[in-house]
Amino acid sequence: IADSVITQPISKSQAEMHKQILGMSSSGKIFCLYPEEFTYKEMKPHLPAKIQESNLTNMVLFLKRMDIAGLGHCDFISRPAPESLMQALEDLDYLAALDNDGNLSEFGIIMSEFPLDPQLSKSILASCEFECVDEMLTIAAMLLAPKLRLCFKPKYCFSSTDYSNEKWCRDYFLSCSALRMAEIIRAELVEIMKRIELPISEPDFGSKENILSIKKSLLSGYFMHIARDVDGSGNYLMLTHRQVAQLHPFSSYYNTRRIPEWVLFHEFSISEDNSIRVVSEISPDLFVELVPQYYFSNLPPSESKDILQEVINHLSPVSTMKEEQKTNNDNKENEKFSQTPTEQRCIIQ
Repeated sequence: IADSVITQPISKSQAEMHKQILGMSSSGKIFCLYPEEFTYKEMKPHLPAKIQESNLTNMVLFLKRMDIAGLGHCDFISRPAPESLMQALEDLDYLAALDNDGNLSEFGIIMSEFPLDPQLSKSILASCEFECVDEMLTIAAMLLAPKLRLCFKPKYCFSSTDYSNEKWCRDYFLSCSALRMAEIIRAELVEIMKRIELPISEPDFGSKENILSIKKSLLSGYFMHIARDVDGSGNYLMLTHRQVAQLHPFSSYYNTRRIPEWVLFHEFSISEDNSIRVVSEISPDLFVELVPQYYFSNLPPSESKDILQEVINHLSPVSTMKEEQKTNNDNKENEKFSQTPTEQRCIIQ
């Protein structure tokens, strides 16, 4: 399932805690403004424990790394639903983090070295293959940093010792402190890469080949976060379930003339208007090239799945033809060597 941010009403315990924190001031008055009907009829005493509402994939990966078996018998303070644990195991299996016995694979052990969501860890590891590690580390750091964009032009008071990057951030409505945090996070990820001796390719951002490599790396980890515009008006239906969402207003695709049909998204926000955030346009051809076949076969029936199946059917004859051609060429080479005298074969070797 997709990672989601759910906007929920405040609980009585949260309201009381806020009141106590604000009440530490010796002056002033506190006004708790809530509708009367909500206060007495709808406001819950406590919100559910986060573990009961979160995606547990990262936690399960950690428990597997700590060699804690039998997740159903773990002594959780607030026990998550068995379905959530099973979904987490299924997601890790799709990401190739588990072996046939349900233990961590070698790939899963490397993924657990990163303090990240498994999808993002998988994308970074895939970037080693596609030679765009430098760019993926930057993307990961920006995703993990606090809110980078400001909704208004900040009126900060700068001294004569202002740094040029602070002025640049102010001019482009960006949070300088968030960018500094992203820089720190990126440095930590680089140290992890060096510690586990993974290669860091040279940056090549801007070329078409590099952009394609970045999309392949992202798809390798986030193939479960794919949505399709079903009617050409920005109503995106997610492949994994029947949830419909729109692009977030902060998205660069928002209010553009050309709305991408297929997108990969990082976050799904459930609020008054469902929205997907941090999206990248992808092609169905690229999706069917990188998605695990057993994941695709388990997708629920939909028009989007039918379209992807047509892409697979269209590409399959080409792939089969290339494989047959390669086999025929190999057979011809074998025949050539079999007809060559022994002395000449030795010279060739």
